[in-house]
Amino acid sequence: GYLSLGYSTPFLSLGQSHMYPSLAAAKAAVIAIGEEIATYGLPSGICPIVFAFTGSGNVSQGAQEIFKLLPHTFVDAEKLPELSAGKSLPPHHQSTRRAFQLYGCVVTSKDMVAPKDPSRCFDKADYYAHPEHYRPVFHERIAPYASAIVNCMYWERRFPRLLSIDQLQQLMKNGCPLVGISDITCDIGGSIEFVNKSTSIERPFFRYDTSTNLYHDDMEGDGVICLAVDILPTEFSREASQHFGDILSRFVTSLASAKGLLELPSHLRRACIAYTGKLTPLYEYIPRMRKTMIELPPTPANSLPDKKYTTLVSLCGHLFDKFLINEALDIIETAGGSFHLVKCDVGQSIDDMSYSELEVGADDTTTLDKIIDSLTSIANAHRGDPNAAEISLKIGRVSECGIDDSMDKVGPKVLILGAGRVCRPAAEFLTSYQNIDQVHVVVASLYQKDAEETVDGIKNATAAQLDVSDTESLSNLVSQVDVVVSLLPASFHAAIARVCIELKKHLVTASYVDDSMSKLEQAAQGAGVTILCEMGLDPGIDHMLSMKMIDEAHALNGKIKAFTSFCGGLPSPAAANNPLAYKFSWSPAGAIRAGRNPAVYKFLGEIIDVDGSKLYESAKRLRLPELPAFALEHLPNRNSLMYGDLYGISKEASTVYRSTLRYEGFSEIMAILAKIGFFDAENHPLLQETDRPTYRIFLNDLLDVNNVSTSNTKVNGEETGGHDDELISRLMMLGHCKEKELAVKILKTIKFLGLHEETQIPKDCSSAFTVICQRMEQRMAYGHNEQVRLIIFHRRYTSCILHIAIEIILVQTI
Repeated sequence: GYLSLGYSTPFLSLGQSHMYPSLAAAKAAVIAIGEEIATYGLPSGICPIVFAFTGSGNVSQGAQEIFKLLPHTFVDAEKLPELSAGKSLPPHHQSTRRAFQLYGCVVTSKDMVAPKDPSRCFDKADYYAHPEHYRPVFHERIAPYASAIVNCMYWERRFPRLLSIDQLQQLMKNGCPLVGISDITCDIGGSIEFVNKSTSIERPFFRYDTSTNLYHDDMEGDGVICLAVDILPTEFSREASQHFGDILSRFVTSLASAKGLLELPSHLRRACIAYTGKLTPLYEYIPRMRKTMIELPPTPANSLPDKKYTTLVSLCGHLFDKFLINEALDIIETAGGSFHLVKCDVGQSIDDMSYSELEVGADDTTTLDKIIDSLTSIANAHRGDPNAAEISLKIGRVSECGIDDSMDKVGPKVLILGAGRVCRPAAEFLTSYQNIDQVHVVVASLYQKDAEETVDGIKNATAAQLDVSDTESLSNLVSQVDVVVSLLPASFHAAIARVCIELKKHLVTASYVDDSMSKLEQAAQGAGVTILCEMGLDPGIDHMLSMKMIDEAHALNGKIKAFTSFCGGLPSPAAANNPLAYKFSWSPAGAIRAGRNPAVYKFLGEIIDVDGSKLYESAKRLRLPELPAFALEHLPNRNSLMYGDLYGISKEASTVYRSTLRYEGFSEIMAILAKIGFFDAENHPLLQETDRPTYRIFLNDLLDVNNVSTSNTKVNGEETGGHDDELISRLMMLGHCKEKELAVKILKTIKFLGLHEETQIPKDCSSAFTVICQRMEQRMAYGHNEQVRLIIFHRRYTSCILHIAIEIILVQTI
């Protein structure tokens, strides 16, 4: 599209999806394009380039996943006019600098429509119930600023169109920068009216020329480029088959093993239309459209076990012949609630009223209140109008199904404290364990919402709100379970352990044993309580494998002369797609703090101490003959000497060294981020002000860029200019980087993390440390189906000069 406008861009070298042998190869090509954009930029005449993604579901998230491989910043819809304001300035005021990033905007229904009544605010439930009360505004708020529209949303004809032919024609007359539309939904003549046909993989595009109202397939002509391939997954057939197969296999297992409907996970139970020759409760309204006065089976005491709050809703009116029942059910499901049909009497003629009772459930009272308000709005809207389909409504008392009910279940009960990245896999594992009685898991977090998201869809798992600093509430919850698993930061463990000892409950943690926990050993033994610490990968699995090797050597009357251990959880090569070649399966804050811990180890009889502030700088290159494709590095891991004592080898081994593995280059970048000041946990003055700074302003402050001349400078004899070159110059002038190549790498990292963006830093960030953690949390999390590779490599040297190496690689889907 831009080539026809006279602009050459890096996108020209990007092939079509099906031309690449794998998704990973295609992603690598996109990343290469992104690096070219970040290095050389894009012509200012076509910038800012804005991608608008409609919807926030799986399709939109998938499209955004690819977009995020490019240098980018996401902006809110309200900020789009400001973003393009520079382009509307007179030519002599416009910047001639090239742009080094793209912009993305996720568009939801509130940005697509507005109430026809200007005194009312947008309400999603009301919009889904009464779309006729809303007018389209996408062509006013979003389309005038979009370079490309990626349409990913579900649409029905009762809703306003996203973009009509008339709207597009007017936009293009006004100079809209829109170049192309990717209609992934492929709704022909649907939400995007001028997409009038689907396209093929071989010929994926056509153009719509607004000036002539004609369509053509000539890419050299004029008009908006349209893509509407309706079999996009087949372009990566292997990955698509694997992805859908993995999802289906989870469902098939549950369906095949379930002996009854209630054993199915809630999402499958809701999707099950018929069971044992009968319609399931959610679909019992279907035959009532044909029959009258059907007797329903008695309602169970808790017909919505997966919802915490329920209420009885009685509806009376022309529910079926005017489709009001569908309108009511749409409101319930759209808001995130569920329903069970308790009773239904269908009128025998078009003049008769129908009556239904629904038990409506939701995860929280806010959602339930919203559902009730929306249902009430329907009733009020139809009341008093002789030509309308009248409906009356009665609401019963709200009931709460609290956590105490779940504690009555038979079988062992486990309390997981925390709702971080590790908690959901732990809950899934415990509830699916087959060798013992069914385990019931309670996930407790400071915020109820976080706990609910963690257990969503997990059978025999419930959520609870808990502040562990409230000893009374903690004791009440711990008293109802058999085992406590604390996945909170280590600083909480001692207080939790004291409660467990008092109530004689066992405790498991994944953290290192510190002095506060060691002091509780005697009290735990006296209470008969088992406290298992260091039960993770490192520390944890590495200990077990170490002792296995050591015990085997001792069993052969050997002695350990040297012991080295390398352990790390690294992203698979396909997922290592950022400058640090690392992603977080745990808290970035914990990972950064771990990289600041001092270390001590023994090497050839000499005790080596490493200061925490120099830990990253102490990293050493590592190449393993058994893994020739991996460029790795290792850095010492805390106190190796104490494990020499625990392993029973301190007197016989001249070398005892435990280390953390990373891909080569990780520590170099982290060390410089530390020098810049990003790991400083002290409150920063800029972040204490009411007027929040942008990431760029904060970065400039850390590098003291404002005190550097903005005129062109020379770095290693090369003349430079612009903000990027200024940052590179400053990194070298401050001594953080000795070589320009390394400074460029740091700049790429800064851009990848969005630390240069002109967006405000959130209010909950008060220090440089919280800023970097927030950005790493957003930009360095594992994507769906990305893999983490766990590498544990141990070496031992025995008195028999026998060299044995154990290598274990585990692949875990995230």
